[in-house]
Amino acid sequence: QVQLVESGGGSVQPGESLRLSCAVSEIAISFNAMNWYRQAPGKQRELVAHMSSGGSADYADSVKGRFTISRDNAENTVYLEMNNLKPEDTAVYYCNTFVLRGTTRQDYWGQGTQVTVSS
Repeated sequence: QVQLVESGGGSVQPGESLRLSCAVSEIAISFNAMNWYRQAPGKQRELVAHMSSGGSADYADSVKGRFTISRDNAENTVYLEMNNLKPEDTAVYYCNTFVLRGTTRQDYWGQGTQVTVSS
């Protein structure tokens, strides 16, 4: 059974940093695209960072230059390094991957980890 387990969230002050982790089982992340999404209260879930199976990364404009997605294939874990955090980064952060089965996309999500940025 595919499982994604996030950790590393917490409460920090503006300008501080956090590193989120996403431990993945039953899917080799080296062969799969991996994503970090976030959802703030009253807002839609948004894509924050994407890493292709080939290792290239893309980011939402709001986090470019501050967030970095990376992966450790040996540990089958994906990370999101978040620097210079702002109050608007407050949200529940979710790890995501998907598998294509023919024309059907099967998405897998973690349980989410809360990030709160406040002075």
